[in-house]
Amino acid sequence: MRNVLVTGGTRGLGLGIARTLAGSGFLMVALARKDTDALAAARDESARDGRGALHFQAYDLEDIDGIGALVKSLRAGFGPFYGLVNNAGIGTSGILANMPDSAIERLIRLNVTSPLTLTLTLTLTLTLTKYLVRSMMTGQGGRIVNVSSIVGATEVRPLGITVNAVAPGFVEADLTHEMNPGHRDKIARRSALHRMPEVADVANAVDFLFSEKAQNITGIDMTIDAGNTA
Repeated sequence: MRNVLVTGGTRGLGLGIARTLAGSGFLMVALARKDTDALAAARDESARDGRGALHFQAYDLEDIDGIGALVKSLRAGFGPFYGLVNNAGIGTSGILANMPDSAIERLIRLNVTSPLTLTLTLTLTLTLTKYLVRSMMTGQGGRIVNVSSIVGATEVRPLGITVNAVAPGFVEADLTHEMNPGHRDKIARRSALHRMPEVADVANAVDFLFSEKAQNITGIDMTIDAGNTA
């Protein structure tokens, strides 16, 4: 069974991706600060299904300096990793003018600084992807999928490791459910398909990129927004 790490994997898109890949036979390790009831239910579901597996690993990705030790611990516990889904991030339904400076700093640190250091695999030290790529090297192949960020593809191409991105638009998930209903309807109406994509749509795209059918696809950015930007 091939091991895959997904960051932010306890809810929303990350959980959807973890469940889908587990259903395709991968052993998924969901990385996040806290476990959730939703992930616990998904673990039970995966155990009953028997095709893959789901595990939880507690970690705060704002602690970038500890990533090296984290990966060492993961490899000791699970063995080499085949794939990585860089999904972790935080969002806000507020506006920039009213956002406290501390909130802006945290958004930048987690959504910009951490993803960059997670995927510049051979140039930056103490990074998640750097250490997982070493694990992938032993298997002569692997998959990296970044949610809305595509960097580092050419660095690992000779190793048989593909690097792709999925770029979701507004998705039917917790954050959009907090929006004003009128605003949500406006977003749905302006898309070509007159609806928002669902978590499953994004998870299925990641599942495809992890499959053998996508073995010759690398360096692409797949937009999943029901035609909102079409």
